[in-house]
Amino acid sequence: MLSDFEKNLEKYAEVILRVGLNLQPGQRLLIGGATSSYEGVSFENAELVRIITKKAYQMGARLVDVVWGDLELRLMRFLYGSEEALEEYPQWRIDARLNISQAGDANLHIMNPQPDLFKDVDSTLISKFTLNYLKKAKPVLDLLTANALNWLIISTPNKAWADKLFPEIPEIERLQKLWDVIFKICRIDEDDPISAWQTHIINLHKRCDYLNQKQYTTLKLTSSDTDLTIGLPNNHVWQGGSEKTQKGFDFTCNLPTEEIFTIPHKDKVEGIVKTTRPVFFNGKIVDQCIFKFSNGHIIEAKAEVGNDLLLKTLDTDEGARRLGEIALVPNSSPISKTNLLFYNILLDENASNHIAIGKAYKDSLKDGNKFTDEEFSAAGGNDSLRHIDFMIGSGEMNVDGILDDNTIEPIMQNGEWAFDV
Repeated sequence: MLSDFEKNLEKYAEVILRVGLNLQPGQRLLIGGATSSYEGVSFENAELVRIITKKAYQMGARLVDVVWGDLELRLMRFLYGSEEALEEYPQWRIDARLNISQAGDANLHIMNPQPDLFKDVDSTLISKFTLNYLKKAKPVLDLLTANALNWLIISTPNKAWADKLFPEIPEIERLQKLWDVIFKICRIDEDDPISAWQTHIINLHKRCDYLNQKQYTTLKLTSSDTDLTIGLPNNHVWQGGSEKTQKGFDFTCNLPTEEIFTIPHKDKVEGIVKTTRPVFFNGKIVDQCIFKFSNGHIIEAKAEVGNDLLLKTLDTDEGARRLGEIALVPNSSPISKTNLLFYNILLDENASNHIAIGKAYKDSLKDGNKFTDEEFSAAGGNDSLRHIDFMIGSGEMNVDGILDDNTIEPIMQNGEWAFDV
């Protein structure tokens, strides 16, 4: 007889394959991500991958394979490698994902973070490595953002991550506690999690439909620390929940997901905004950020924590100082209700309204995937090697939509939806 934990692993695998990836018969599935030799691929994570693999074959997958990274090997490169070592990234890793992506097969990425692993590494080294990776991986990332394939990002626990999140409880209980939290925010604890996800996705689609019909020209975001206007391009598209691949079948690229999002006009952002939650990227925390915008461009930026990393990131390229996404998330989302900082952007972005500096998604414009880069830019779309979310929402934030005739309508009040669906 299966234990409750084993039953939840089975249910998680079902949601991953049927809701997240919507794996199709005959597809190949590549599973990847960075784990750590701190404890290797833990038993629970390895077992989940094996369950996914078994179920994928039962669903008609042609091939399932795994390509793991190792975070501690990356740490050794930072600590002991030469400058040239930071510019190396194995082409075969890129080629494996590129082959899958070009063929329209499925890609599952498992986030298994260790928040403190790179805390003593110079952020300049991490930035150099990350920028080099982004340049080499651009062909793959472009295919993902164009929905050329069904892809999915999930999270699984490890001991180091659990120790970071739950230092106040006995050590022996921490890993299971983190699994329980992930099961809850991914709706795995529901009697029928697939049905729960289908209902949730329908509700997200209804909110997108409402806003797509409105076609607001501008969003106005206000709180005690924020006074920001975000212009929206003509024919912008709100998205959330599931998306469609270029071949026409649904998939949900993030589990969990609570957001609906669209594309800001890269030249029409004005005002000031302050972040409300820390963001964890490149192995570091960046917190208490203030951004000042003019004509879409970040003209001033400062972070109380991680300022050097923030400024280096903004200098990646021209597009890194402009916005690529505005996302709305109610303050009462399941992730927000945990009152946790997860040190994992997949989870943390679903706790709050957020903006993303950098690359915009072409499918956030009507027929945008048919646009050339020049046409996309002319329509207001931003391009960059970066795409990093910064959480700006709170229980006091208001979001208004402004119509062509300057009519102002509430979208969110005090952090919650102001319209019913």
